Amino acid sequence: MNVVVNDEGFQPDDWTDGFVTLDDAANDVVALDVPSDTDPDDLSERLGNAHMVRVDFPSFADGRGFTIARTLRLKGYTGRLRAKGHVLADQYAMARRAGFDEVEIDGILAERQPEDQWVARADWKAHNYQARLRG
Repeated sequence: MNVVVNDEGFQPDDWTDGFVTLDDAANDVVALDVPSDTDPDDLSERLGNAHMVRVDFPSFADGRGFTIARTLRLKGYTGRLRAKGHVLADQYAMARRAGFDEVEIDGILAERQPEDQWVARADWKAHNYQARLRG
């Protein structure tokens, strides 16, 4: 069973509308499942009225999902953004700064990295090295 992580900790998944892939997306899509190799510029033009975008992280070492989230936010996407897959607790603050609202992990990762490890990184605005450099 998958677990959704937000700034409050582990939460049950409250999304019930399902997801469609980019290949199956139509103008009235509610939620998109996006692979990590998607061009974020192309994606922003195909979102339509999507309320949720879930970006796949096939590996914790694959940071392309962070670029997708940041690009969507910079282009004005205000819907819900979810990272899904191999995101580690140590990457949670970066995911939030990139624009993700939440992270979806599997039960095995949730057991290996319990809720307290994620909550410890929930104060993602306080420890922003780049923001301190910018002044």
